[in-house]
Amino acid sequence: MLRLGDIIKKVELYQPHADTSLLEKAYIFSAKVHHGQIRYSGEPYLSHPLEVTGILADLKMDLPTVSVGLLHDTVEDTLVTLEEIEALFGADIRNLVDGVTKIGQVEFSSPAEKAAENFRKMILAMANDIRVVMIKLADRLHNMRTLNYMPPEKQKRIAQETMDIYAPLANRLGIGRLKWELEDLSFRYLEPEMYYELRSKIAKTRRDRNKLVEQTQKLLKTELDKTGIKAEVTGRPKHFYSIYSKIQRKGVTFEEIMDLLGVRVITDSIQNCYAALGVVHSLWKPIPREFDDYIAMPKPNYYQSLHTAVIGPHAQPLEVQIRTDEMHRIAESGIAAHWIYKEGGQVEDKYSERFTWLQQLLEWQQDVKDPQEFMRSVKTELFPDEVFIFTPKGDVRNFPKGATPIDFAYNIHTDIGHHCVGAKVNGKLAPLNYELKNGEIVEIITSPLHQPSRDWLKIARTGKALNRIRYWLRAQQKQRSTTLGREICEKEMRHYALNLSKLERSGQLKEIAIMFNCQGVDDLMAAIGYGKISVRQIAAKILPPESLEKQQAESGFSKLLKKVTPSSQAVKIKGFDDLLINYARCCNPVVGEDVIGFITRGRGVTIHRADCGNALNLSDPERRIEVEWTQSKSIQPVGIEVVSADRQGVLAEITGAISKIGINIINAKIHVDAGNKATHNFVIEVMDIKQLHKVLKAIQQIKDVLTVERIKTA
Repeated sequence: MLRLGDIIKKVELYQPHADTSLLEKAYIFSAKVHHGQIRYSGEPYLSHPLEVTGILADLKMDLPTVSVGLLHDTVEDTLVTLEEIEALFGADIRNLVDGVTKIGQVEFSSPAEKAAENFRKMILAMANDIRVVMIKLADRLHNMRTLNYMPPEKQKRIAQETMDIYAPLANRLGIGRLKWELEDLSFRYLEPEMYYELRSKIAKTRRDRNKLVEQTQKLLKTELDKTGIKAEVTGRPKHFYSIYSKIQRKGVTFEEIMDLLGVRVITDSIQNCYAALGVVHSLWKPIPREFDDYIAMPKPNYYQSLHTAVIGPHAQPLEVQIRTDEMHRIAESGIAAHWIYKEGGQVEDKYSERFTWLQQLLEWQQDVKDPQEFMRSVKTELFPDEVFIFTPKGDVRNFPKGATPIDFAYNIHTDIGHHCVGAKVNGKLAPLNYELKNGEIVEIITSPLHQPSRDWLKIARTGKALNRIRYWLRAQQKQRSTTLGREICEKEMRHYALNLSKLERSGQLKEIAIMFNCQGVDDLMAAIGYGKISVRQIAAKILPPESLEKQQAESGFSKLLKKVTPSSQAVKIKGFDDLLINYARCCNPVVGEDVIGFITRGRGVTIHRADCGNALNLSDPERRIEVEWTQSKSIQPVGIEVVSADRQGVLAEITGAISKIGINIINAKIHVDAGNKATHNFVIEVMDIKQLHKVLKAIQQIKDVLTVERIKTA
């Protein structure tokens, strides 16, 4: 177990004159309140805060942050209060402990919701004080180092969360040493067979590789000295997950990986970085398309280095990284490489541009309510397999791989994104779904009459673009709902002898809106349009009960529309998200068929096939509403009737044909008449019209099957 004295020595290496009495006080307090607590490993609980504190000291964090490593679990896991922490250690440490404690204390209904909500909290904590996340990362790293003591199901869950959230966060903050270790530890539990197979292969060749790397280091160092370049040449450590990722990404074998051998050159200036690159390329032949200049174009986390791959000694592929000492410190420790904090953990202004991505995440966590959608946006930003794009003026902007001109347009300005009609890439016209490539020059073409389309959500890749498009679409949808709600309200109020215009002029309608937690009359009308509030509910706020009872029960459109919470329905009403949808049993529409919708009293909107006889008989045009499929596949029940000769084995052949296509039978009835004909009625679940046609065709080809047709389910 790490000792306090070891931690103090680490701190004194980078803060020789630090007053370590704060650390000693925090240690005594933590030992006292955690006394008697035991970890899964059987060690005293105090071993955990000590190790977390050691990691923070290795990252050269300021003294309050290192001290909170000892205190970070005191409020969550003991009877200690934040008020006690503040009384003993001050407001700064109290706020840090509070920030760490708040992440992950609420119970959630699903893993996706929990992951998203925890991440939202972490983003808010980062915005208040970036040091909170440094403590949380150190805490997670030590938990991952001791994960082998946890039950298998917890190992998988914690490892997946680490791979999804904590490793990318460490990467985005530029803390390479944390990112690599978190990835390797997660890989060990998520893909144990691949992990141990890879580790075994690397171990078998380690002695030969180390020998070859030593020879390479000496040769390169000698050549650099000859040219007067001051540099340190070291072997580059290999990380299991990065090797595994490259195997998966490039579709190659372990033996074909280019950078199993690697050296790193650390020199004193950018000029010498490029000079050292020249020496490397004069010694060994460079491998085409294996050079990256991250000095001229830094990664989003401000990582800088030259990367090149060459055919090295004994014809072995060799990767060489070249950087300055300053670049190396930033690559290893990220934001912790500099004292970039003001008092209270705020980032100094000269470094604030490095955290624009954090501001974007803050905006998304406020606007995006769906947990899974939020996490998709976050992952896009945290895993920026980036491309660098130039504006016509020569400015460089980086985007995740797969980004399109729409992402570029919204990156420049929201209005340019909204009115984007096309793009010129390297001077040539390109469609909006064109995938941008490294080094291209992009110019956006706009039109003041053009507006975003829902289809853009399938094209855009960046969280910023997706967020702006969704916001605009929601605003347009609300406008349509407000108009529809006003029309419904005007018609319905006549049944109650009320006048909408008079109620609005008198201010009474505004008061009613406030009663329904609406910000104004327009919001109230939108709620009616959505079907969330009925006109009867409004009338009940105006008329006395006896007068209300004399009127007929709900009628007209408010009776037709029904409240429903948003859902992932396969069909949607154009312009609305949350009306109740039913599928007509008379025709059982499935994905891919032409459909129409009818407002049905008390049942929301009923979806019929366009050729359904019942639907064609519904002549009231006011009840008809446009609908469209929003999913390419959605499981729907469909009734089919098969008439066959009554012979042994025919039922087994029919059900076998259905099962072979992967279709589930949820109900079956068989009737045999006096003429030895068997009628088989099935309710099956199909994903779309193509799959239905496929199963009907398969059944029709069975011997002794006479007819196959769709029927009403019940």
